[in-house]
Amino acid sequence: MSDFWEQLRATTPARIGLARRGNAVSTSDVLRLGAAHAIARDAVHLPLDVAALRAGLYGIGLGEPIMVPSAAPDRATYLSRPDLGRRPAEPLQRVGRPVDLAVVLADGLSAEAVHRHAVPLVGKLLPLLDAGTTLAAPVIATQARVALGDHVGEALAARMVVVLVGERPGLSSHDSLGAYLTWAPRPGLPDSARNCVSNIHPPHGLDHATAARTLAALIGGARRLRATGVQLKDSDDELAS
Repeated sequence: MSDFWEQLRATTPARIGLARRGNAVSTSDVLRLGAAHAIARDAVHLPLDVAALRAGLYGIGLGEPIMVPSAAPDRATYLSRPDLGRRPAEPLQRVGRPVDLAVVLADGLSAEAVHRHAVPLVGKLLPLLDAGTTLAAPVIATQARVALGDHVGEALAARMVVVLVGERPGLSSHDSLGAYLTWAPRPGLPDSARNCVSNIHPPHGLDHATAARTLAALIGGARRLRATGVQLKDSDDELAS
């Protein structure tokens, strides 16, 4: 029976077939669970390494990023006041000419996810975009939630904004990245106006190349439909190449 569970456990990070000691889970599994919980808690509080992100963005040719802090002044406030993470600390002034796409790297609830996956994902995405796609200067957002991208996209006059944000850590993954695409971003949009590609964290989650292909297809579909969210599905014929 142990061989049966070992084969299944090799296919998933989920905790299945845990050993029992009487009426309780084995001590080793309890300790592993406690360690996973501690890693998840640490991921929530880890600060974003802005310097490393800057270097990564330079490395893929996106240049100097714009820094946008949210209205949450510190991590404790960010966690207790989600609303403050959805808007910038100061009103953003509209800059530059209209562009097709703005990319926002936001710490969210797992800076580790952004450190590991955001720049590699963007690097895979850029060659898949339609020729002539114009990009705004990249944005690094701190103490940020997804809706902060609506303010950024509007200020950068972007037709679309994609927010790469650290997802809520769990006991099986503490470094999962989400990519949220919004057409015609502006403050006040509901979540139903966005598309999300989630669970990006190879090797156990979606790999960077697959996530980039899905995101590029959604961007192309959004451009044709002039809409995202409930009007655009990644299984629709709209995304067929």
